[in-house]
Amino acid sequence: MHVEPVIIIGAGPAGLATAIQLKHYGMNPLLLESTAVGGLLRNANWVENYPGFPTGISGQELAKLFEAQARNIGIELISEKVTTLAYVQDHFQVTSNSRDYSCRIVVIATGTKPRAPAGLEIPEVLHDRVFYEVFPLREAKGRRIAIIGAGDAAFDYALNLSRNNDVLILNRGTQVKCLPQLWAQVRTTSRITYHEQTVVLGLRESSTGEISLDCTDRCGTTLSVVDCLICAIGRSPQLDFVTPDLSAMFETLKDCSLLYQIGDVNNINYRQTAIAVGEGTLAAMRIYRKLQEIQDWKSLPQQETALSP
Repeated sequence: MHVEPVIIIGAGPAGLATAIQLKHYGMNPLLLESTAVGGLLRNANWVENYPGFPTGISGQELAKLFEAQARNIGIELISEKVTTLAYVQDHFQVTSNSRDYSCRIVVIATGTKPRAPAGLEIPEVLHDRVFYEVFPLREAKGRRIAIIGAGDAAFDYALNLSRNNDVLILNRGTQVKCLPQLWAQVRTTSRITYHEQTVVLGLRESSTGEISLDCTDRCGTTLSVVDCLICAIGRSPQLDFVTPDLSAMFETLKDCSLLYQIGDVNNINYRQTAIAVGEGTLAAMRIYRKLQEIQDWKSLPQQETALSP
């Protein structure tokens, strides 16, 4: 099997930044993405803290700009889901839903996966109306949508959807964990209602095909009927495809500059686009230096000036 120099798994800001910087060095890394380019950035209602956009920009638009830059410089975005990542005989073996690959260096930029509410059973008939991100509902209009959560994601999703829908935020506790500006915006948005100490006990399909939420709050048991439900109660690193043997070797391979774990998958509590882009660029610079040390990669650009910005 042909051995690639570098494979990047995940085309969010971190993976794209790695690919763009490697392309700057004259390389052509393989960039695999299972869904859509941009990662969780596509869910962001408004990005106000990314340099270069003094008045802010929507997450969706920023993700499109990242993708456009990658495509404009000739980076191939391969739409495949990685199912297995292993390390055998000094090479990484990458298996996707379409084919097998082999590479010397791998970059894991797969981001995070959502956590499901503990103890809440979701009937199969409702699976297509329960979501964990806001992106699939961006075009929704005239709906009543409930969001479980009290962090940045829940409040940002609510603001995003409230332009064309009525939104309920259900907080099982009393503490609001979002940024102050998000909380201030929600409080002044008429189409959003906030409910604290509200726990969803169960959900079922109503007689009219909607979702009936059985909840308990400070006043007792209540019933809410909604069109869609979003669960935004936290996320964990997306590493399901990594074999146990490789997991045990992670730190060793990182120390050898052969494996890189960047972006949200590496910074679960510090999920910021600027951090992801910085990590991606730094990973690419280190990868280029590492590949220059590997004797069998004669085709890599050898000019030291290639490492300058």
